[in-house]
Amino acid sequence: MFRSVALAFCLSNFYNRRTYTLQAADFNPADKWTQHATRAIFFVGGFGAASWAPLVPLLRERLVVGEDVLGLLLLCIGVGSLLTMPLSGAAAVRLGCRRVLTFASISFALLLFLLSQVGEILLAIPVLLLFGAIMGCIDVVANVQAVIVEKASGRRLMSGMHALWSVGGFAGAGLFGVWVGWLGLTPALSTIIAAAIMTVVTLFFSRFLLPYGGDAGGKMLAMPKGIVAFVGIIACIAFLVEGAIMDWSGVFLTTVRGFDMSMAGTGFTVFSAAMLVMRLMGDKLVQKLGQKIIVLGGSMLAFMGFLAVIFTPVTWLLYVGFFAIGVGSANVVPVFFSLLGRQQDMPIGLAVPAVSTLGYLGILMGPAAIGVLAHATSLYAAFGLLAGLVALQLVIARHVYKKVL
Repeated sequence: MFRSVALAFCLSNFYNRRTYTLQAADFNPADKWTQHATRAIFFVGGFGAASWAPLVPLLRERLVVGEDVLGLLLLCIGVGSLLTMPLSGAAAVRLGCRRVLTFASISFALLLFLLSQVGEILLAIPVLLLFGAIMGCIDVVANVQAVIVEKASGRRLMSGMHALWSVGGFAGAGLFGVWVGWLGLTPALSTIIAAAIMTVVTLFFSRFLLPYGGDAGGKMLAMPKGIVAFVGIIACIAFLVEGAIMDWSGVFLTTVRGFDMSMAGTGFTVFSAAMLVMRLMGDKLVQKLGQKIIVLGGSMLAFMGFLAVIFTPVTWLLYVGFFAIGVGSANVVPVFFSLLGRQQDMPIGLAVPAVSTLGYLGILMGPAAIGVLAHATSLYAAFGLLAGLVALQLVIARHVYKKVL
């Protein structure tokens, strides 16, 4: 009896593996629904991250902690992401994008709900670490799938994929305000609704995700090398600039330019709107103008935008500067993620996590570096550093295109 059961289990396991192999071999990554599913996962990632932002002050109230302790708690998210990003590509290779993204997205929704309930600091620390780990995993594996899907389709899709992360961010932040501010729902109930939306979207589109995850060359992780290292530096600069604008543009407008506190967020709003619009249009622009013009021209435009923000005495030109930075920066990262599908220095399963990790380091380092430099000198000098980094990005991008094109 036991032998029969064991034999049946082995045959069933062999059949399931064989079926999975056939499905993976027969799966068409260029299918329209696979493209829609990839966009949906980017939306879920942005939606979840934005739904977390309004919970931060509520978490502080429940834990009764100061800004210093809260800052250390929020650092747990970054630490969690950095721990899983280098390994996420290998997980996608071994388990497939479908399994990893489905598990991670549903876990993301569950952890979001837990963060709306946690009331003890010893419990908050592991939950925040897991939340960051899952967020980093979604970021990496979604990009792995996007690179494979775009390469198979023969069309530019990456900018539109990244735009859906921004759309999810706008939707998550906006809907929380509607549910709590207009409808009078509690934050906990609003978070349950947000988690339910993430879960439903994930379950609906999961069957269209790729059952495989590229190649990692038999390795779990690797240091970026060749062109991938240069692309990683570009991603680090791009994300550093974005993080610095998000955290310091309001301080710059109020303390340096003398704006009222009610106008503190206008610079980042203009920057974010420009990035979203340009990413929605990015794929068509890249197809029409070419990726080299988009990246090099965009970097030059962002550099000029910083000069306008730093030196112009006219308010409307100041906003033109923020708009130019957003327009110029919008498609740099998507274009270079697309390029990872064409380089031969590293397998996709290792290249995407390496670049994503360096990019996330930029997000973590940016606000702190700007703060240290501003304290030592001034915010003018700090924003001048950002302009210099964008110029460096332009130089590195030219080098990359000489090697690849």
